[in-house]
Amino acid sequence: MNQSAKLKQRADLDAANILYANSNTSILVTLISSSVLVYLFFDANSSQFKKMWLMAILFVSALRFVDAVQWRNSPKKDGRKSIIRFVCGTYATAGLWCLYTLVVMPNASLIELACIIITMSGMAGGGTTVLSAHARTSILYPVILLAPGSTWLLLSGEKHQQLLGLLGMMFFIAMIVAAKKTANFTSFAIKLKNENALLVAQMEQKVEQRTRKIYELSNLDPLSELYNRTAFLKHLDQYMKETPHKPLAVLFIDLDKFKEINDSLGHDTGDILLQQTAQRLRESCHNQQILCRWGGDEFLIALDCLNKEAAISFATTLIANISQPYQIHGNQCVIGATIGIAMFPEHASTAEQLIQLADTAMYHQKNSQPSQVEVFSQALNEELKREKQLKDGLETAIEKQQFSLVYQPIISTESSEVTCCEALLRWKLDGDNISPTEFIPLAEQYGHITKLGAWVLQQACLEATKWPQNIAIAVNVSILQLQDPHFITVLDDALDKSKLSPHRLHIEITESVFSSDQATLIQRITAMQERGIKVSIDDFGTEYSSLSVIQNLGVNLIKIDRSFIQQIDDNGYAIIQAVVQIAVALGYKVVAEGVEYQAQADKLTAMNVDYLQGYLYAKPMESAPLAAYLATY
Repeated sequence: MNQSAKLKQRADLDAANILYANSNTSILVTLISSSVLVYLFFDANSSQFKKMWLMAILFVSALRFVDAVQWRNSPKKDGRKSIIRFVCGTYATAGLWCLYTLVVMPNASLIELACIIITMSGMAGGGTTVLSAHARTSILYPVILLAPGSTWLLLSGEKHQQLLGLLGMMFFIAMIVAAKKTANFTSFAIKLKNENALLVAQMEQKVEQRTRKIYELSNLDPLSELYNRTAFLKHLDQYMKETPHKPLAVLFIDLDKFKEINDSLGHDTGDILLQQTAQRLRESCHNQQILCRWGGDEFLIALDCLNKEAAISFATTLIANISQPYQIHGNQCVIGATIGIAMFPEHASTAEQLIQLADTAMYHQKNSQPSQVEVFSQALNEELKREKQLKDGLETAIEKQQFSLVYQPIISTESSEVTCCEALLRWKLDGDNISPTEFIPLAEQYGHITKLGAWVLQQACLEATKWPQNIAIAVNVSILQLQDPHFITVLDDALDKSKLSPHRLHIEITESVFSSDQATLIQRITAMQERGIKVSIDDFGTEYSSLSVIQNLGVNLIKIDRSFIQQIDDNGYAIIQAVVQIAVALGYKVVAEGVEYQAQADKLTAMNVDYLQGYLYAKPMESAPLAAYLATY
């Protein structure tokens, strides 16, 4: 329904309300006036007509009264139809009064004529106000009441009757003018009222729409239409306060492989993937208030559950659901999800702490084994405290001179002489010796490995200049160092400052580098070999290497991992023999590390291994003990 139709409908309803508001009073006035005139001037000549007329008035008044009662009691009012019924009743009443004047006046006395004119004038005056809601009726009503009788009186030829007719005619003309003004005023008032009401309704609707929009902006994530951080925290806080002893699990969900899809197929596909994931989460949860898009590809669920086992079961099912393929723009997208869980009130008492612990559990699980579930625990908490302690310590470890290098000799099987020493990094933090297997991954994770690696190269090269010219220095380099575009510059800087000959520097890389950009790796190896630096593959056979990659890289040495040396009397022998044969075929030298017993050394020498390294010859030593060792070996 358009605005004009709405205004018309409202105006009709208001007009009907005004008309019916005084209907009982006008009906009562009609009954009293008609009864008084009939019985006050009752005579034999007009008795029959007056009785029948009065009965007609009573009948019409009764119908109008019933109509008025029905209007008031009707739950659903139709303004237009009600006005038609009211107007019909009014015209019927006015018509009966007109008939009365025309029939009675010819035989009426002067007093009765005066009473009739006065009665008609009074009713016409009252109708001007009562009927103002319907302009046509308010004008016609006094005309029907007064015009016929006044006209007859003017034409009667009797001076007194003409005077009464003139007065009646003047009064109904005045009533017409007054009725028109009153009707116009009432019509304008009704129109203004409804326009204002409609305007207010429209303003309220707009306010409601804006309020809803503000609510959505402040509470809902626009992409997923799940709760945002603010709304989720609000509902979670409220739940925890209202049910402080009821177990609750917060699930922190991080999507696996989402970034690859977002980068390769575009952000539009990524957005649709997030929306479909949100829908799957929505279908898995009954209460929408416990769902949240925390940001990026992270989601939160607050799960009302009794124990950890129930939370783990739900999370496992959720991962399986999320991991089902998605069809987007003709592409099949497959992602996973890693979920961390924290329990209330066991692990934390506030919403922020609970979310932080769930995030911590998720992050720990994602680093170790993605697409699985991990529940926060005290052991994990201690592990993370330890990690934070080491992370903070790494920030200033070099400046505080907490790092040091130790050196382990490498022996030639041909000459039994020391040909090289491997530099091994050590860290002492607050009197505690930290294992490299613990702090090196942290240095790589938090961006310290490049600076730390540069320091190791500088120190190792400077130390090697104190040794005999025939002894080289071997330095381990991580994949992140090799990927650094400034790595060769750092290497050159270490050689320049130490004045160490490049052929005395060996760079050891682990097999894990083979999983990275091989073009960059080959470029770095070639650049080092062009300078005379030898390159070796450390811990060979334990990770990603393949024969084709080894052939393409063109390294100088292969170091067999200690795990094979320890099993030389079992399956390790065949593996070592195969590696030696491959190395000989490719022109590489072979180093066996982790040699602890003479029997191992004898077998390795017999297998044509070129170099041996291990506790059988020497443990890693600091500079002073190493100098003494080299002097006497």
